[in-house]
Amino acid sequence: MDVDRIAAQCQPYLLSLFRFITGLLLFQFGVAKLFKFPPVEMFAEVTPLSLFGVAGMIELVLGSLLMLGLLTRLVAFVLSGEMAFAYFIEHLPHSFFPLVNDGTLAILFCFACLYLATAGGGPISLDAMRRA
Repeated sequence: MDVDRIAAQCQPYLLSLFRFITGLLLFQFGVAKLFKFPPVEMFAEVTPLSLFGVAGMIELVLGSLLMLGLLTRLVAFVLSGEMAFAYFIEHLPHSFFPLVNDGTLAILFCFACLYLATAGGGPISLDAMRRA
């Protein structure tokens, strides 16, 4: 049993799963910010036209497109930029260190989406269906 061969066979499908889960996690932030579900204390005062509200709209719409794998590269690139913006605006002013400023998740989302912008949506995506 060749582990490298098996891993190589699984890689495209894990890419699709990674894309879907990343989109789902971003989508949940949009739902929490805009629809207050589930109720999260830090999003209780978010209004639709505030900075957090606009971020929630982006996460809701683009997170759902990422889950579907539609326009994956463009969507992931925009989301990567949004997460970088979120880090520099919201987290970095509190401290240089991500563990202290609670910016670890924003950095992780930024680079996950940057990877997806280069790797694409994988074989289980609407992008792949459109190419076929």
